[in-house]
Amino acid sequence: MPLLVDLASAAGQLKRIELYMSHPLPNSPEALDRILQVSRETKDRLKIYVALLEKWQKSQNLVAPSTLGSIWSRHIADSAQALAALPDARRWADLGSGAGFPGLVTAILLADEPGSVVHLVESNTGKAAFLRTVARETGAPAQIHPVRIDAFTAVFAGELDAISARALAPFSDLLRLAEPLFMRGARGVFHKGQDFVSELEIATQYWGLDLVEYPSRIEVGSRIVVVNRLTRL
Repeated sequence: MPLLVDLASAAGQLKRIELYMSHPLPNSPEALDRILQVSRETKDRLKIYVALLEKWQKSQNLVAPSTLGSIWSRHIADSAQALAALPDARRWADLGSGAGFPGLVTAILLADEPGSVVHLVESNTGKAAFLRTVARETGAPAQIHPVRIDAFTAVFAGELDAISARALAPFSDLLRLAEPLFMRGARGVFHKGQDFVSELEIATQYWGLDLVEYPSRIEVGSRIVVVNRLTRL
């Protein structure tokens, strides 16, 4: 069977998520409370991240200017859904990290967990410099790889639990980029939007998938897609 989709586990959350959506999120660290509970120290690290993002935004255009007024909900809390989907994962690769969503958020959330590491793959040298600065200032267990994704996957020999990506590519293309890491036993956690149904239809022409969809707790119509197994057809 080329496609196994577990929607039952997501259905039980739907009413609760609809209730969440009726209450606007604050643009503050409290936005994280919708996703998971974190320590005061973790929130302090995330505050450093947000402050650096606002500073670097002036020269690097790290995020869409229209989202600056909702950084905590639109970017930080949204990114936290990756770790919430696979809470036991400690070794991550984040593809096309950009300003660090979701990978750098994952790294900060794991800062106090022994053995944690998040590989941030970002070929833009300016953004890679930003990621390196935030990792240093927050003490996040992140390793920055300023190379193209295919160059990273061609030589990476470490152990991985999970792969993440947000707003990177259509689903089938994303699976192609991540395939070498899936072959190492990792699972995928991908933020996808309202076009996912059509993207999935295309992807199943080329890939056998075992996946679970969870409705986003941040953005109506979006979802967190966990790919447990990937095979070529």
